Amino acid sequence: MAQNSDFCSVCNLYLCPLLVNPNNMKQKVAVVRREHFNAAHRLFRKDWSDEQNTSTFGKCSLPNFHGHNYELEAKVIGEVDAETGYVMDIKKLSDLIAEKVLEKFDHKNLNLDVEEFRTLNPTAENIAIVIYNILRPHIPEQNELYIRLFETPRNYVEYPVAPTNFVNPKS
Repeated sequence: MAQNSDFCSVCNLYLCPLLVNPNNMKQKVAVVRREHFNAAHRLFRKDWSDEQNTSTFGKCSLPNFHGHNYELEAKVIGEVDAETGYVMDIKKLSDLIAEKVLEKFDHKNLNLDVEEFRTLNPTAENIAIVIYNILRPHIPEQNELYIRLFETPRNYVEYPVAPTNFVNPKS
């Protein structure tokens, strides 16, 4: 049970953020924007035989391409600005993704239409890294950026990989 000294007369809450951390504006917060794009691709290596491509990439290596309805999450982590109350204006983040990513990727054949994938296999992993590299220069330097890209509702990749608190049960 919280002590009376843990009650905030400003918020009328026990253990409110102002009491837990009087410099609340210095706490890190994550803001996430979710966007959607459709794109086609083919997973293959030009220097491999059809047999090796099929063995490695399965149906994803078929020569006539295939498409996905990608869901993109861009997470920006930083301190809350004391003046605006924002880590980053989410509308600016949305506009940035629309201009730099969606305009470039949406309804495109990644292998043929996107310069970065002319020589890079457009796997979900590589797409996430490319998106990160496109957005990173436009995010304030003091903020962290993480990309989560869903290729299907059950399959997604994250870049960069955030540290986790998972413990290996065998250790």
